[in-house]
Amino acid sequence: MMESGYRIEQKPYYVPIRDEVEIFQRAWAEKIPVLLKGPTGCGKTRFVEFMAWRLGNLGNGLQKQFPGVGSLYTVACHEDLTARDLTGRYVLKGGEAVWVDGPAAKAVREGAILYLDEVVEARKDVTVIIHPLTDYRRVLPIEGLGVQIEAPRTFMVVLSYNPGYQSVRKNLKPSTKQRFVALNFTYPPVEKEIEIVSHEGEVDRATAEKLVLIGKDIRGISNIDLEEGVSTRALIHGARLIKRGIAPKRACSIAIAQAISDEPDEIQAVEMIIENVFG
Repeated sequence: MMESGYRIEQKPYYVPIRDEVEIFQRAWAEKIPVLLKGPTGCGKTRFVEFMAWRLGNLGNGLQKQFPGVGSLYTVACHEDLTARDLTGRYVLKGGEAVWVDGPAAKAVREGAILYLDEVVEARKDVTVIIHPLTDYRRVLPIEGLGVQIEAPRTFMVVLSYNPGYQSVRKNLKPSTKQRFVALNFTYPPVEKEIEIVSHEGEVDRATAEKLVLIGKDIRGISNIDLEEGVSTRALIHGARLIKRGIAPKRACSIAIAQAISDEPDEIQAVEMIIENVFG
């Protein structure tokens, strides 16, 4: 399990696409959990980081009462992730069994945001602890201690997953989904994606425009069956390599074409797009 708990001190770079900032903040104020749906690399995690920073800088005095506001506990979910990984367990220290809180317990105690990234990858028992945290109870049952921790008003659960990889085996039950308000993320509109790629990749606008054009053309391919279109993250990787002196076509080949597929015909189709744009 990959877990980190930290306070967002510096404002993360995030370009709002629609009304997601306002909706998230109002959901937080109403103690409503949020579900983020969208493809890989489209900005879901950056958005959560931005909102954690924003909530921690509201200037309403909440930090004095709830020191955890603005803090974020991120868990990268995987198939071996269990409820105990989130709540905590006893570990041996100096010959004694000592209880160690997991990220969910820490987030609840502090009144922070608990962010479960790609939650459908986790084992089903994880939803056992999500449910009482996402309804009127707002409590975390900790079986190992025989207690329930009540969540303070600043605590929030945020889940994310990629609907493009949904299957019967890896999906959230309707009874879980309907505990959340859902925000749908997709690739940014062209002008905003150019702005993002230029800023994050530290390249000029003309280069960013070409990279975004490549992304747009790849996403529009209809004669090959890519699992997913190229992410904004991949375009930024290409931009950073170009900034470091790698030839644009080579940078795009290794950051985009080779990264999104292992099939020779798909890679060739993407390489043709790159060739057409960068010449």
